[in-house]
Amino acid sequence: MRAVAAAVVALIAVCLLSLSLGARAIPLDQVAGALAGTAGDRDVLDVIWSVRVPRTLIGLLAGAALGLSGALMQALTRNPLADPGVLGASAGAAFAVVLAIGVLGVAAPAGFVWFAFAGALVASVVVYGLAGLGRDGMTPVKLALAGVATTFLLSSVTSAFVLVDPESLSRYRFWSAGSLSGAGGELLPQLLPFAALGAALALTCGPALNSLALGDDVARGLGRRVGLVRLRGAAAVMLLTGSAVAAIGPVVFVGLVVPYVARALARGGGRSEADHRLLLPLAALLGPCLLLAADVLGRVVAPPIEVQAGLLVAFVGGPFFVVLARRRRLAEL
Repeated sequence: MRAVAAAVVALIAVCLLSLSLGARAIPLDQVAGALAGTAGDRDVLDVIWSVRVPRTLIGLLAGAALGLSGALMQALTRNPLADPGVLGASAGAAFAVVLAIGVLGVAAPAGFVWFAFAGALVASVVVYGLAGLGRDGMTPVKLALAGVATTFLLSSVTSAFVLVDPESLSRYRFWSAGSLSGAGGELLPQLLPFAALGAALALTCGPALNSLALGDDVARGLGRRVGLVRLRGAAAVMLLTGSAVAAIGPVVFVGLVVPYVARALARGGGRSEADHRLLLPLAALLGPCLLLAADVLGRVVAPPIEVQAGLLVAFVGGPFFVVLARRRRLAEL
C-alpha cells in the first residue's frame, strides 16, 4: 500500500504543477484561491477554470485509461512489449478521424471525438475476431499478430488518404501528435461513462489475471474461464483506449512504460510476481503522472512554443522500448 500512497502523492503534485505552470505561471496560493473561488484576480480565475482545470481533468482521464489498458493488455498477451495499440485501437481511431475530417468536413475535436471512439472499438472487435479464428481459438500470439496486421493495414490506408487530401493532412497532423492543448471540458461528460465502465471491467479482472499469468492450462485448472476473461479484458481495453485516443489523440508509449514501472512497484516486499490486484490501480495512478508531467514540460521547455505531450512521451518511451526489448528475460512478466 505504500506504493499506492506514493503514487497518489505524486499524482497530486503533478496536478498542482499542471494548474500552476504554463504560458503564465500562477503561484500555488493563487491556484488554491481560484479553486476555492476566493481569488481576486479575474484573469487567474479564467485561466484556471476555463483552461487548466479542463486540461488537467482530460489528462487524468486519458492517462489513467492508457496506463490501465496497457497493464491489462500486457497481462492478457503475456507480452511486456504490448500496449493498447496491439488491439489496433489507435490505428482505428486515426482512420476514423481522417474520414470524419476529409469526407464529412468535421473540424472541431468535440465533433470527431465520436468517430475516433467508434473507430477504436470497431478495430478492436475486428482484431479480436481474427484472433479467435481456427480450431485452437484465441491465443496471446494470435491476438498480437492480428493486432499488428490490422494496425499496419489501417495505418497504410490512413497515410494514403491524408497524402491525397492536404486539408485532412493539416488537421490530422496536429491531432495525431497527441496533445492536451486542444482538449476542452465538453469532452469529459461524453467520455467519462465509457472510461469508467472500462476501468471497472479492468479492475475486476485482477484475480483472474493472476491465474492467467501461470498459463492457460493452470488457469483452467483453477476454475477460470480463460476465453471469458480475455473477452472481458478486451472489452475493457477497447473502452479505455477508445476514450483516451478520442480525447487527446494516439499518444504512444504511456501504455508501455507505465505498466513496467507499476509492475516493479507491485513486486516489492519480496514478491516474485506482481499481484494484478495492486498492479492495475498503480498503473491507473501512474499513467496520469507521466502524461501530465509531459504536458507540463511541453509548456515550459521552449516558450512561447508549446511542445505536444505525445512527442515528449515518445522521446522517453523510445529508448525505454529499445532497452526493454534487449532484455534476455523479455517473455517473463
